[in-house]
Amino acid sequence: MTTALLYMLCGAALCGIGLYRLSVSADALRRLVAINVLAVGVGSILIASAYRGPTLPPDAVPHAFVLTGIVVLVSTTAAALALLRRLDEIDTGEDDDA
Repeated sequence: MTTALLYMLCGAALCGIGLYRLSVSADALRRLVAINVLAVGVGSILIASAYRGPTLPPDAVPHAFVLTGIVVLVSTTAAALALLRRLDEIDTGEDDDA
């Protein structure tokens, strides 16, 4: 078993876990974590697909996509967590500004 195949299998497993939790979870925070797990799985698959053999360097385009995806994932996760916190404050009637 090659390293690229191992990364692809682990990425597929992470995608499966993320999709399963996304479909069965009702809590918004758990769904957000499931989306993050799914994104990490897709990133692992993209990194593994960049492998072209032991003598050739890996393809740089999938690596650039994964790096861009990480930046987007962190920023959207932060925005979603802030939104979830605010929605929870509205639901419980609490307000930190007062």
